[in-house]
Amino acid sequence: MTLPRPFVFALACLLLLAACASQPPLPSSPPPLARALVYQVERQTAEGSDALLLAIQPEGAALRFSLFDPLGVPQARQQLIDGAWHADGLLPPNPRARTFFSVLLFALTPTDQLPRAYAAGDWQGAADGSRSLKDWQVRYPAADRLELQAPDGSSYHLALLPESTP
Repeated sequence: MTLPRPFVFALACLLLLAACASQPPLPSSPPPLARALVYQVERQTAEGSDALLLAIQPEGAALRFSLFDPLGVPQARQQLIDGAWHADGLLPPNPRARTFFSVLLFALTPTDQLPRAYAAGDWQGAADGSRSLKDWQVRYPAADRLELQAPDGSSYHLALLPESTP
């Protein structure tokens, strides 16, 4: 049995809209970064864990995110320009990395700037300093560490490398 083309097209559109809706929101303005930040990232998923290196570089009004594996091979490169993600280089799209970068922007936004940067219904703060963005949880176990917990159970443990400490 073959499905009619309009039905297949409508189903494809619904799936595309559902994928877009699950993306975390971006801030109305990115958090101010005085210099580049470099993080050691441990990603834990159902498939296992891996180590990565993340560099966030301010470039005028834009931010460049570059994610590398331990051998220095780029896994994802994106630029946040005028409130939207743009591919940086010739790497294939990496929706998981783009989502991670969006949540990390939220985690790096100073608490006093959250009400201006994000819609009230998108985020919540807790008394212990942790916060949540949609279904993502953000914790700050130390001044130079972040922990991000995704809705699917995967997690990211970030440690700021000493040479990028402000």
